Amino acid sequence: MSKLDSFAIFAGRLGGQVHLRSLRDAFALLMPLFFLAGIAVLLNAVVFPWTAKTIASMIDGGNEQSILSNFQVFGSGIVNATLGSTSLLIAPAIAYMLSKNKGFDNPIASSVIALSILIVLMPLQVPIQIDGQVHNMWGYIAFSNIGTAGMFSGIVVGLLGTELFIFFNKRNLQIKLGENVPPQVGKSFAIMIPAILTICVFALLATLLKVCFETDLISFIGKWIQEPLRSVNTSLFGYILIYSLGNFLFTLGIHQTVLSGALLDPFMLINMNENVAAFNAGQEIPHILTSSFQTIYPQMGGTGGTISLLLAIFLFSKSKASRNVAKVAAAPSVFEINEPVIFGFPIVFNLPMIIPFVGVPIVSTLIAYYATALGMVSKTVVLIPWTTPPLISGYLATAGDWRAVLLQLLLIFIGAAIYLPFMKISEAIAQKYETLQEQSVKTV
Repeated sequence: MSKLDSFAIFAGRLGGQVHLRSLRDAFALLMPLFFLAGIAVLLNAVVFPWTAKTIASMIDGGNEQSILSNFQVFGSGIVNATLGSTSLLIAPAIAYMLSKNKGFDNPIASSVIALSILIVLMPLQVPIQIDGQVHNMWGYIAFSNIGTAGMFSGIVVGLLGTELFIFFNKRNLQIKLGENVPPQVGKSFAIMIPAILTICVFALLATLLKVCFETDLISFIGKWIQEPLRSVNTSLFGYILIYSLGNFLFTLGIHQTVLSGALLDPFMLINMNENVAAFNAGQEIPHILTSSFQTIYPQMGGTGGTISLLLAIFLFSKSKASRNVAKVAAAPSVFEINEPVIFGFPIVFNLPMIIPFVGVPIVSTLIAYYATALGMVSKTVVLIPWTTPPLISGYLATAGDWRAVLLQLLLIFIGAAIYLPFMKISEAIAQKYETLQEQSVKTV
């Protein structure tokens, strides 16, 4: 227990680390936009084609493709403004959250500086295909650089740019105009020199990369940092290792996002966004492991797949305490909120329950992964809210594949079978402990 306590203290401090916390806060801020993008893709790929076909059949000489194109302007605009602009959104969001978490008094200035830095680091020439030939054009910003491919660059800029900006602000480089000027004007002059220095540092970096290596920071980070990390962290082995360790932390009372929020979620979201873009363009879907994959398979009912535990309790448990906890936890669990189970059953620091809490998501991941790889179910192509109830979530995330719903049902029952023996052991231990307490009271 002393070793577990020491590990819990270390993990808690890690989870409270200001950069990791700011990263999680920024992604939480932008999550509604990503969910909106998922809805837009669902409309463009499923609802609008059916609507266009119906309208074309009702109009003599109606052009189905033309009608569909008009409808899809709606969804395409939303996708471009959300998924297509991921790095432009994430850089200022991280800068703002990091400034707030570090107590900097002008977080909105940090956001503006981060956005400016990101533009400074963009390539000056963009390859554009015209009449079958590729031309390097000046004066363009490509969605390929500001979208999910540039997400990690946005993270780096948001963190490093803000740290440098705050550093210069602490060096007493402000221009102070006195108390007689409007406060906002005074703030603008106060950050002028730190802002100039920060942007110039990154402009110098962009110049060196271009002159010496014929590249830019966006491409460099994408090639040498983002893609290697993503290939490892979102491989089957890497995903299971990181996600399982995060689940284990939860059994010590430390939220799962302490680990996965920094090491897993950004890369899973990149995979998800690339699936969304491919589906929207009618191309082959590239990834199995995505944010929605995690939501609809290993995380049903919340972290640890605890909806399976509730099913096991309702079907087989004779413990009044367990059934009371299950009744309270049932409604929240439908919406993926399972703290009542984790702390009420409890699972936290309960060794028999730690094993299935970590093990059930591993089994669910393996089964769902290979079922998807073999083409038995569709890949996830719609980013859904993590609070979407099971069964509904599988249908929506796969753009209407009913086989995903059947797979979810199968995984729930398999999870219940895994939880059952450990639940019985936990209840037996709890009953024995209660009996010993009663005997102790009678002895006294």
